[in-house]
Amino acid sequence: MRILVTGGAGFLGSNLCARLVRNESDHIYCMDNLLTGELGNLEPLMKLPNFTFIRQDVIRPIALDVDQIYNAACAASPVAYQRDPIHTMKTSVLGIINLLDLADRCGATLLHFSTSEVYGDALVHPQPEEYWGNVNPDGVRSCYDEGKRAAETLCFDYRRMHGTRVKIIRVFNTYGPNMKPTDGRVVSNFIRQALNGEDITVYGDGSQTRSFCYVDDLIDGVIRMMNSPEELTGPINLGNPGEFTVNELAKLVLEKIPTRSRLIRCDLPQDDPRVRRPDIRRASELLGWMPRTRLPDGLEHTIAYFRRRLRGGLQAG
Repeated sequence: MRILVTGGAGFLGSNLCARLVRNESDHIYCMDNLLTGELGNLEPLMKLPNFTFIRQDVIRPIALDVDQIYNAACAASPVAYQRDPIHTMKTSVLGIINLLDLADRCGATLLHFSTSEVYGDALVHPQPEEYWGNVNPDGVRSCYDEGKRAAETLCFDYRRMHGTRVKIIRVFNTYGPNMKPTDGRVVSNFIRQALNGEDITVYGDGSQTRSFCYVDDLIDGVIRMMNSPEELTGPINLGNPGEFTVNELAKLVLEKIPTRSRLIRCDLPQDDPRVRRPDIRRASELLGWMPRTRLPDGLEHTIAYFRRRLRGGLQAG
């Protein structure tokens, strides 16, 4: 098959490309504008005969002929998507329109990477797919949260109007190799700060909770969803239902990295969710999917990646 991965040089996209190229009979087209993605993530793939990199922004029309489309295009960390909120919204809305038009034209299946952020500062816990969310439409995170919600709407409107084959996953906190050390997410922040002997910045009192899914587990679920029966459109939550406070994560990281770093408290960012934990019953029942990697084990792999990266002088990447 001919498979397009947009946002393919980013954290999730590059891990997905690395998995897909293993099937040498498929050809993988990786598209990225490199605003937040990095060619270094794709270095092992660039010389493979079944891999092609295309530098392009998804807000421009796409001229390809493909069988499957994975849409992972959009800056996903608050630091990155708040840098240019208008472009973030364009990526979600204009980007998905271009990809839906492409899927329509080719008869391809489009799997859209949505996010747990569509639930906002959730009033229901854990978050099931039926929950409509509690999202601020006029805050610093709105460009991402509302952009992703609009993209889901467009997917289903195209399906209703044109019969476009669409699938939607909602990705919860994911971590692992190919994360940027400076992307501002809690796992990458804590690991980078501990390795550099910097103070560990905990926002608020650290009692807010997150669930952390190792990237290999997430990619398993993504591919299962793409290859599920056509009528299974989602949305389906993909994440690890294990729930940890930010303080507990900091403690785990400090246990694994000998450092003189101290914990310091900072003000909680606007609209930062207080709780986050996926209800994954649909993924378990309909995809036979369940994350397998324990947080301590996944952190070991992630810390090893960060050590190699920081040793290579790529801290600011």
